[in-house]
Amino acid sequence: MKLVENHTDHDDQSAIFLSEYLLDLNSGAGFLNGLDDLDRAKIRKAGSRRLITKGEGLFFQGDPHTGIWVVEKGRMRSFYTAPSGRELTLAYWTPGHFVGGPEVFGRGRHVWSGDALEDCEVLFISGMALRDLVSEIPAVALKVIDGLVAKGNCYSALIQMLGTRTVSERLEQLLVILASTYGHHEGETIVIDRSITYEQVASIVGASRQWVTQSLDKLQKEGVLNISRRQITIYDIDRLSQDQ
Repeated sequence: MKLVENHTDHDDQSAIFLSEYLLDLNSGAGFLNGLDDLDRAKIRKAGSRRLITKGEGLFFQGDPHTGIWVVEKGRMRSFYTAPSGRELTLAYWTPGHFVGGPEVFGRGRHVWSGDALEDCEVLFISGMALRDLVSEIPAVALKVIDGLVAKGNCYSALIQMLGTRTVSERLEQLLVILASTYGHHEGETIVIDRSITYEQVASIVGASRQWVTQSLDKLQKEGVLNISRRQITIYDIDRLSQDQ
């Protein structure tokens, strides 16, 4: 299987969510790209830069929308919490993406939450300020639309995966995605520096941590991969991709 070209620079890594289409993972990342210096300066003047520490919540399910946050450094997670308390991770967002939608102009309430996977730098733009920018600068309006289209595709892909793939197939596809976005080749193997825990994997694929542990142990026994504290080494990417 030919993987999407990846980047080893942490800030260049792609967004992560369950999808059959690897090329679509980082769509919508260039919110500030393609704008001239004057327009970017207007956006930064209208917004405020914030530092979010690892584990800190940015917005919460049920809270009123207030605007959007453009990720400039680090990774943010969006997730849904069921009435039972169980969490389902929707996506990991990397620099260039914005979070806080879909009500980008500050109406309605959040239907999911967002928190920081690591220390992050974000640019907050209030809904009112964004509305003014969209009215004044057509290029900003197009960037907002592009971002919302990308988000729609993300969540459509997630629904399709949850509705049509078994949990084992979702786990295998997640490993393929991680290999494509975080992995680097070492001879015939693909090595992924571990930045994701078993609990996080379980939250993405919709399974228990115990099930993930057992399934990964099975793949190790089959010689498909090996997992250490720091790395995931994939020996047979075609085996993971055979049912995709």
